[in-house]
Amino acid sequence: MKATFICLPALFCCVAASAQFPFRFPTANTNLFVPGAELKFFAPTEADKPWTSGGFGCVRDNGWRMHEGLDIRHLQTDRRGEPADPIMAAADGTVVYFSDRPGLSNYGNYIVIRHVIEGIEIYSVYAHLSAIAPGLKVGEAVKAGDVIATMGRTSDTGWIPKWRAHVHFELNVFFNDRFAIWFKKNFRGERNDHGQWNGLNLFALDERDIFLQERALGPKFSLLNYIRNQTALCRVIVRAAHFPYLKRYPMLVTPNPVAQKQGVAGYEMAINYNGVPFALMPLAASEIKGRARFQLVSVNEAVEKANPCRRLVVKRRGHWELANEGIRLLDLLTF
Repeated sequence: MKATFICLPALFCCVAASAQFPFRFPTANTNLFVPGAELKFFAPTEADKPWTSGGFGCVRDNGWRMHEGLDIRHLQTDRRGEPADPIMAAADGTVVYFSDRPGLSNYGNYIVIRHVIEGIEIYSVYAHLSAIAPGLKVGEAVKAGDVIATMGRTSDTGWIPKWRAHVHFELNVFFNDRFAIWFKKNFRGERNDHGQWNGLNLFALDERDIFLQERALGPKFSLLNYIRNQTALCRVIVRAAHFPYLKRYPMLVTPNPVAQKQGVAGYEMAINYNGVPFALMPLAASEIKGRARFQLVSVNEAVEKANPCRRLVVKRRGHWELANEGIRLLDLLTF
């Protein structure tokens, strides 16, 4: 099928261009900002499900499955009833990956773009596309609002119903350049068709919350402050002094005079409920008790109760421990 790429309504272009926000919507659908219009913006998982099932968080399987993006509904269809909305880059950036083989991922056809905002690397994902813009190349620079694809309903599990056609949109931090090696070691016999751009190596921020805060704060909105002020699910200590996340996100590292003087032997990290480390403090060997590679320091029980779907921690015999998923996340982070 040959995609048709069309221009956006002029009014939307003017509004978007005048807003000095880090991110813009990836489609012309801005109903997120219209009170009571959530079902015009979000595509729920079923017709009788609430709009929240198309949003970010522990919104699937009665709160026990994480959904890391926003499922943004289509506004336009072609003569056959297929979605025709142009998909646009959410910010200035560089195309780092795309897949036009929908059977290889539950993302279907998807694109990943790298952005640097306030010095922070953020990776946007645009999934379930019907077609990628002709000539789009890895390494190509794009501007916010550039058309990069056409909305679709592709997936490795088959076609998404027409009524639910949407773009799945994510804003992520990137964990580890050595993901492909880590995956091969930990998932023996399983295929990884996307190298380091596998979705397991991308951990999303709450995109809805970011858009709403941009809207509320205007030019005062700071992505760096937004990340630094995440609410912790837990705090952990890792016995690792060098790992790629530290180099990619040095602005999230807080100073510690003791470690600066004695040398760094590990880090204490605050992690939100989706697994994003947002505050990392170096520790000297004298500050780390025990020999375990990973140590759970504390758990915010209210956050865990409200958002249990990642299963990063578990309470056994009255004591909190790192669950298998939590250990796997830290292993990937420090690999």
